[in-house]
Amino acid sequence: MLFRSAGDEGVSQSTPEGLARLAPVMAGGSVTYGGQTHPADGNAGLVVCTRERARELATDPRIAVRLHGFGLARAALAYMPEATVPAAQRALDQAGRTVAQIDAVKTHNPFAVNDLYFCGQTGVALEAMNRYGCSLVWGHPQAPMGTRAIIELIEELALRGGGWGLFTGCAAGDTAMAVVLEVADA
Repeated sequence: MLFRSAGDEGVSQSTPEGLARLAPVMAGGSVTYGGQTHPADGNAGLVVCTRERARELATDPRIAVRLHGFGLARAALAYMPEATVPAAQRALDQAGRTVAQIDAVKTHNPFAVNDLYFCGQTGVALEAMNRYGCSLVWGHPQAPMGTRAIIELIEELALRGGGWGLFTGCAAGDTAMAVVLEVADA
């Protein structure tokens, strides 16, 4: 039997009182399932190619997106939120940039606490990242939602007239990745 839904199964109504009644994920903890993404299906991909091929494929050949840095990191499973920080630092180091030189930050994390930890460790203001929304509403797994976030980061920078962006995301386990990219005139 095929199940069909009349709407988005990941979006549900809640109240502050309802969230306050949720039990912590771990005994004695403070993180509840109220700050976690819902499971979602999906698939996505990006094409990384030469400048010449990018011009051939571009819908707007005036804009160029350049990948400058990539980073991966792992943390002990119980400390999952920590993995995004070294992943981001590796991508920044490879790009020869600091977080202060980044114009836009986009993240994809399965728990809200990951973004809070990231901000606390990097000095990025919470209200300065994910300017067009947080990925917690899209659901999870990492690949399609992370790809969507990278595309939104590119769009945000294009709307600003260009600049440098940092994406980082945790894979709901112990692994995180990050990229530093630049959107500029072609």
